[in-house]
Amino acid sequence: MEPGSGAAGERAGERSGPGEALLLGVRHHGPGSARAVRRALDAARPRTVLIEGPPEADELIPLAADENLRPPVALLAHAVDEPGRSAFWPMAEFSPEWVAIRWALEHGVPARFIDLPAAHTLAWQRETDEHPEPPGPPPGDGPGVGAGLRDDLRVDPLATLAEAAGHDDPERWWEDVVEHRGPGRRDPFAPFTAIEEAMTALRETYGAEGGEWDAVREAYMRLQLRAAQREFGDGAVAVVCGAWHVPALRRRTALTADRALLKGLPRTRTDLTWVPWTHRRLVRAGGYGAGIDSPGWYAHLLASPDRPVERWLTRVAGLLREEDRVVSPAHVIEAVRLAETLAALRGRPLPGLSETTDAMRAVLCEGSDVPLALIRDRLVVGDDMGEVPATAPAVPLQRDLDRLQRRLRLRPEAAERELELDLRKETDSERSRLLHRLRLLGVRWGEPAVSRGSTGTFRETWRLRWEPELSVRVAEAGVWGTTVPAAATARAEADAVAARGLAEVTGLAERCLLAGLPDALPTVMQVLADRAALDTDVGHLAQALPALVRSLRYGDVRGTDTGALAGVAAGLAERIFVGLPPACAALDADAADEMRRHVDAVHGAVGLLEEAVGPERGTGLHTRPHARLRDGWRAVLRVLSGRDSVAAVVRGRAARLLLDGGEVERDEAALLMGLALSRGTPPAEAAAWIEGFVGDGADGGLLLVHDERLLGLVDGWLTGVSAEAFTDVLPLLRRTFSAYETGVRRSLGELVRRGPGERSSVLGADSGTAGFADDLDAGRADAVLPVVRLLLGLDGEQLNDTDTDTDDQLTTVTT
Repeated sequence: MEPGSGAAGERAGERSGPGEALLLGVRHHGPGSARAVRRALDAARPRTVLIEGPPEADELIPLAADENLRPPVALLAHAVDEPGRSAFWPMAEFSPEWVAIRWALEHGVPARFIDLPAAHTLAWQRETDEHPEPPGPPPGDGPGVGAGLRDDLRVDPLATLAEAAGHDDPERWWEDVVEHRGPGRRDPFAPFTAIEEAMTALRETYGAEGGEWDAVREAYMRLQLRAAQREFGDGAVAVVCGAWHVPALRRRTALTADRALLKGLPRTRTDLTWVPWTHRRLVRAGGYGAGIDSPGWYAHLLASPDRPVERWLTRVAGLLREEDRVVSPAHVIEAVRLAETLAALRGRPLPGLSETTDAMRAVLCEGSDVPLALIRDRLVVGDDMGEVPATAPAVPLQRDLDRLQRRLRLRPEAAERELELDLRKETDSERSRLLHRLRLLGVRWGEPAVSRGSTGTFRETWRLRWEPELSVRVAEAGVWGTTVPAAATARAEADAVAARGLAEVTGLAERCLLAGLPDALPTVMQVLADRAALDTDVGHLAQALPALVRSLRYGDVRGTDTGALAGVAAGLAERIFVGLPPACAALDADAADEMRRHVDAVHGAVGLLEEAVGPERGTGLHTRPHARLRDGWRAVLRVLSGRDSVAAVVRGRAARLLLDGGEVERDEAALLMGLALSRGTPPAEAAAWIEGFVGDGADGGLLLVHDERLLGLVDGWLTGVSAEAFTDVLPLLRRTFSAYETGVRRSLGELVRRGPGERSSVLGADSGTAGFADDLDAGRADAVLPVVRLLLGLDGEQLNDTDTDTDDQLTTVTT
């Protein structure tokens, strides 16, 4: 039988009219539309199928027959000269366009895309970036029905049709009349006839054109339709497109008028390929999304034309059982009955997602929305991600990334997952380098996370999630090189030269070490040395030092030579030591608080610097050993703690760091606090000093809990503050003490309530230094010795063989 002949062909001819194409108006990503398209194509048997999409992708259509091309996928078009300028045309297995492509390939019928070429689409985007967006949805986006209405039209076509049919919910109406239609056997073209008549009436009522953008697209589609009719004959062409465009394609227009609309359109060179897509991305209405709410439900409707509700609720029951919820077959049966009853009460031909959800909430979830949220996340939306065969066109960088992903067994997945890496293992080390290199290139496949296990430098934790837009980021990064290491190296060198601040360059040096890019380090280090020599802002130097010192710690684990970094870090530290005291004078509150953070950062960096390179190793630039850097920093802290011109919050922080480091005794710390809280000190300045000294969370609170003298000084100062001044210092004090844990605040309140004498007995301070006993309490220390031994690894026989000297040492440590 020839295509288009027989009874089916006669019906198609009657429906389309002599010499007319079979126009199938659809809603993008609709399972009912997808089923109807397959039925219509089976009945009409056209000789060619034309599909709304970029014609440059015609050569990609045969790849849809590859078993390794699994939807959801998308056609990606990007400008060759501007890879970041791109557009997507998503397709799921329930998309009518995908069904039409698969039908054509299965029946040996040529398929073509007939929308405006991507070369014009991307160029149009570039020219309208500084102006309002063109009417209609972004390329490849939107629901299909109603896409293209002018911005000044306030009537939604679906809402108008639903209202005419007596429905107040346009989405539910569309599902009832199209998406939930059964297979049917009578007239496969009836739904498309009705949709075309409705859209024709809407366009006549609200405007024949949908704006300049749609007018141009529809003119191009008409030209392609005419060309196909000349090639294959009248009545042998089927067109699958958004329902809104059908009246425009049916309308007879002059060939010269259509060509005139297309004359002078901007264009740009483009590349197209298939890329994986995800159900979660289909949900998003903006950006590259498709704007549907329930892709998982739609996929289920297409895959389960018979008894869809029963099958769906069975899947839901299985999911809830996996989460240890009690769901029996009786629950499923009752939920099915309730969904069908609700559909009947609401006048629907089939229970939709709303009825099914109500039934699940009442029966399977016992009225709770918590398991319902899980069902929506896992099933209604889902984590389905498509696959693309290796034969699909791709930039060289994408090819190299695919190879690395296979070798390192890092498969891209739509669902977020955590990846724990042990950098002492070669495979994990390579995975870490790959993820860090991709971050340098702007391909944020993985985000560093806080490890739940060891915090050593040999462990890393990543959160991985592959998003479709990352394919665009890879295409963009292709300008830097053809392999991931080469591209990351070139990008790092360019970023170093273009960096605006010193901290940017030091952060980049750290990232280069993490990414294992030794070829980029010389350029980065040269820029770093130049910027460090010219930058005189102590704040900038203090921001740069911590990242630089952190980088030194990666040498042992990652096998990177960090000698040059050590020299630059030591030079930065010395310049900070010289410039920090004068930089801390005459600061307002915000600047003082920022400088306090710099002091904390430098304090930690100096300790890491000595730890990373050792006390006996020279810097290459300076002759004195690194251990002397710590001595220099201690001297700076002493200057900061005792100089009145330094901001109070910085003075308090310096005193606290000296106390924690054992550089001052508690008596001296109490003296510094007494001076800072004396009657001659303005209350606001005294409160700032307190914040600097004890405003570091639990540690500051515990210091006051266990040292009565310091607590008494704070208490005495606070009770002596006048009512007027107290109102001014209250916000600062509240910020300081609210950072403490609840238990610490409660303990402080109890100690203050009891008064000095009772506090001494509670804290065990009968005499001598307040808060501490004169003699060692050996009994209390002996009680924790077994635990300390276990922490030190002295278990089993070693516990019994521990000598008296060791016990004495442990006793001293515990007390």
